[in-house]
Amino acid sequence: MKKDIHPKYYPQAKVTCACGNAFITGSTLPELKVEICSACHPFYTGKQKLIDSARRVEKFQAKVEAKNKNLAVHKNKKAKRVAKTKAKAAKKTEKK
Repeated sequence: MKKDIHPKYYPQAKVTCACGNAFITGSTLPELKVEICSACHPFYTGKQKLIDSARRVEKFQAKVEAKNKNLAVHKNKKAKRVAKTKAKAAKKTEKK
């Protein structure tokens, strides 16, 4: 290794998570602050936890809800149209 080109290594660097979990690891920084760790990450905990700082999740859920509502309206309209067509066809067969 060349001298004076590598950053200082801290073998006892403290990592602190936003959830309050803290642990020691090696790093080039003496102290690290992270937003998510293995104690609070959904993959490791099995619980869904949404971090929504810009309302993106709420906006997405609103879009999905609106789409489902529109689908229900369109299905009802289509069902009425099909029923009306069947009724007309039944009247035509009665007349003959």
